[in-house]
Amino acid sequence: MSNEFQQISLKTGFMKHNGGVMFRNISETEYEFKSTIDKNHLNTAGITHGGYLSALIDAGAGTAAHRSADNAPCVTISLDLKFIGSSKIDDVIYGNVKILKKTKTLVFVYCELKCNNKIITSASGVWKILKVKPSDLGPGG
Repeated sequence: MSNEFQQISLKTGFMKHNGGVMFRNISETEYEFKSTIDKNHLNTAGITHGGYLSALIDAGAGTAAHRSADNAPCVTISLDLKFIGSSKIDDVIYGNVKILKKTKTLVFVYCELKCNNKIITSASGVWKILKVKPSDLGPGG
């Protein structure tokens, strides 16, 4: 497993538009991701918008679920977030993901976002593993 951060926001879409997410595998059950906060991520109070933090966790924890499910597509069923701190422009946010349990169809995940070594958001979520045939993915899938 590569321990280097790699950009996972390669296709046009929401997270690429918002600066992308850097991601790396730590082990089969632990993953890490990061993002640097820019002015587009701020709310009117000048701190990182909760919607961006939510999207960041959804992307990072979702990628962890996907990788833990042998790269099968996964979709978010539930995501429970607790906002307990803040971040601001130029801060680097690190996400730490733990796979709590994996069944044939579900992945249960816990995630913490940290900024300056302090937890700013915690989350637990459930992802559904989709069982799809390559032909279901369309051209190039």
